[in-house]
Amino acid sequence: MVDDIPSRMVFAGRRWKVSDTPTRLRDSIWSAAPESERGLYGWRFQGTDDEGHSLVFDVFQSEDGWHVHHSYD
Repeated sequence: MVDDIPSRMVFAGRRWKVSDTPTRLRDSIWSAAPESERGLYGWRFQGTDDEGHSLVFDVFQSEDGWHVHHSYD
């Protein structure tokens, strides 16, 4: 995170750099019930690995860290 906005992550053993403008996701998009009073929140962004392969990720923060909810080819 840079200024509370995703900038890079590790997923499936690869490094991914955020390669677009992340979109903030709120409670209404999650299929899971909120884990806390404030509910789930997260981000959707495109990530590109060192080989140039790109995926779109939906990530959310829970009490034990950030998690990939879904990735799209």
